[in-house]
Amino acid sequence: MSGLRILYVFRAPLGGLFRQVIDLVRHQAEAGHQIGIVADSMTGGARAEEVFAELGPMCPLGIHRMPMHRNPHPSDVTNIRAIARLARELNVDVIHGHGSKGGLYARFDASLWRNGPVRAYTPHGGSFNYRPGTLVSKLYMLTETFLERGTDLFTFESAYIGSRFHEEVGQTDKLVRVVLNGLYPHEFEPRKTVENPTDFLFIGELRAAKGIDTLLKAVARLSTNGKTPTITIIGGGPDEALLKSMTVELGIAKQATFTGPMPGAEGLKRGRIMVVPSRAESLPYIVLEAVAAQVPLITTNVGGIPEIVGQDYDWMIPPEDLDRLTALMGEALTLSPEALASRSLALADRARPIFDVSKMANAVIAAHREAIALRKSRA
Repeated sequence: MSGLRILYVFRAPLGGLFRQVIDLVRHQAEAGHQIGIVADSMTGGARAEEVFAELGPMCPLGIHRMPMHRNPHPSDVTNIRAIARLARELNVDVIHGHGSKGGLYARFDASLWRNGPVRAYTPHGGSFNYRPGTLVSKLYMLTETFLERGTDLFTFESAYIGSRFHEEVGQTDKLVRVVLNGLYPHEFEPRKTVENPTDFLFIGELRAAKGIDTLLKAVARLSTNGKTPTITIIGGGPDEALLKSMTVELGIAKQATFTGPMPGAEGLKRGRIMVVPSRAESLPYIVLEAVAAQVPLITTNVGGIPEIVGQDYDWMIPPEDLDRLTALMGEALTLSPEALASRSLALADRARPIFDVSKMANAVIAAHREAIALRKSRA
């Protein structure tokens, strides 16, 4: 069976979305598929440049970067036209948009007139992370409803996002597949911490949706009676200065270390107990990586996180519940290393057969082929 020509389109070369595209490119290129990438040129920094240099030989259709803005912007029109023209020149079989902006760029022209390659879309939260009923959510859902017309295939990375789509946009007659994010076998090896890890650890983008403000308040509450719990905060984002200022106001600046972005595997070594205080998520890779690496985990019950840890996980709480978060963090500090390790191993054993990177990459290709066949049969 001949290989496919696939163009992946997404905005920011950061976080879990970027991780998934990287894994797909590596596995699909090895399987003989011809891959190209279109991504934002304004984000990612030196780390993205390094990764794109590594992926270059695996992408015979090229790596193309152009300015992409997170929110709606006049340049969107120019980018949509440029990507449609690029897809024609490359004669691709599939344009696969990841994230809300990538989904817009991949599907807009096909929503106006049905032609060209198959269009696939993986949301990664994005539009579906806004609170239902708000004006911004309604506007984005109107856009998602319009773009559904130009979509041949939805690959939801969690059952949660699939359910949000059906609730907000409605049922679709297009092909729908849930393809869970995957991990490599070596990622299930227990991590080894640095020599002096902090008590707690956060890894992610520094923005309001991640709930870091609640986490810092919990650290401050625990800092009584001579206790000084420490925390490492790894990542970058629009709220970095605000959060640093908050540590000063709460009196915990000397207990909090901000490192900036770093690879997840390296970051997981910096703290004993990972806390994910998010207000909204899809199926976060960093939670998967932490579970696989047997990192003790306290998390909120949002998005697809219950699909990773199980619905009955006892260290999973509602978002913004400062009292319960503080109590769990305090409890975690009292447990022995052996007790923490036992909890973590149970989570890793649960996740191991479910989240497999080869299974993920193969499932995406199978869905692409199914969408191509369905398009031909309808034509």
